[in-house]
Amino acid sequence: MRLKLAPAAPALAAATARLWRDDRGLTARYTAYLRAMHGVVRASVPLMELAAQRCSTMPRDPVAAPLGAYLREHAEEERGHDRWLLEDAARAGADPGEVARALPPPAVARLVGAQYYWVAHHHPVGLLGYIAVLEGNAPAPWLADRLAGATGLPRAAFRTVREHAVLDTGHRAELDALLDRLDLTPAQESAVAVSALHTADALAALFARLGGTAPAHPPGAPAHPPEGEGNP
Repeated sequence: MRLKLAPAAPALAAATARLWRDDRGLTARYTAYLRAMHGVVRASVPLMELAAQRCSTMPRDPVAAPLGAYLREHAEEERGHDRWLLEDAARAGADPGEVARALPPPAVARLVGAQYYWVAHHHPVGLLGYIAVLEGNAPAPWLADRLAGATGLPRAAFRTVREHAVLDTGHRAELDALLDRLDLTPAQESAVAVSALHTADALAALFARLGGTAPAHPPGAPAHPPEGEGNP
């Protein structure tokens, strides 16, 4: 799967670099990032719980039992991380209640929504591709300190970035080990790969919008500008 993802890696890396490289407007971009990632992360546990529940209805599929066990365990590891983002947003000067209530932009719905469809209407194994991309592109270990220094925001406003720089490395290794253990059919391998490629493309598009290289909302859609120095 990592080989299949390789062609998508440069676009995602470039969008991530553009998001953080320029100090001008960085506070606004960081706040927009927190808003968007809250929309993504608050779906993580419900998605894994839905996929695990679907696994429990597939007793004849040899992949279902180990997949469901992994998803239930991983859901507990990820529980509460959406609250971290709200706390970071508050420390960055945003209203966490407004962040939680805001309509997530279409780029977030595109990234997350496909997973709900594939889990509910195809096979829950595809969710592993989504997880592989999100946890395979963890924040760099130095990023939290660089953002704190460049924005002047308190270090406490970067908990999510700092924690995931550590946590996601271990989670990626666990997922890779699971994928090696699972006896996937060719169709299941394809589901994981398609999900991963879609996730890489959608995440790159989201970061490009946050970085100001693409419109944050389609024409006519309501915008939710971040707190700070104008739109990202």
